[in-house]
Amino acid sequence: MSKKVAVVMGSDSDLDTMRPCIQRLQSFGIPAEVRIISAHRTPAAAEELASHAAENGFGVIIAAAGKAAHLAGVLAAYTTLPVIGVPIKTSMMGGLDSLLSMVQMPKGIPVACVAVDGADNAAILAAQMLALSDAELTGKLADFKANMAAEVAEKDRHITEKL
Repeated sequence: MSKKVAVVMGSDSDLDTMRPCIQRLQSFGIPAEVRIISAHRTPAAAEELASHAAENGFGVIIAAAGKAAHLAGVLAAYTTLPVIGVPIKTSMMGGLDSLLSMVQMPKGIPVACVAVDGADNAAILAAQMLALSDAELTGKLADFKANMAAEVAEKDRHITEKL
């Protein structure tokens, strides 16, 4: 069985955006633990989760946050596990503020980052990381990519016949 993935959101308002991430992890058979932890309002909880994540069976942490979006960086500071940031779209800058907060990490505290509201890609990237030591998961990812290619080929065939 694969290691678990921690899916951490800064607010419950992020759940609708993160639902595709959780569903994609489930589709690959990856256990996910979903939490709400604020980098600013509950920093001790962030430290606790991240500093014990590896010993608690996690292999990757996915962190979603908007605006100042420090959650992924705070979690990354307390773990050696890979952390994937999902910047959440905001009303002020459309998520650019969140994106920049995540990708502008200081040397030594990397955070991988997907597109604004890119929850599905965060799950796929986490699966790819876990698949480095899980042959069964590697096969599931290969099937997933083959299915995507088949869907595009079918759409190509359909439009070619139509036009």
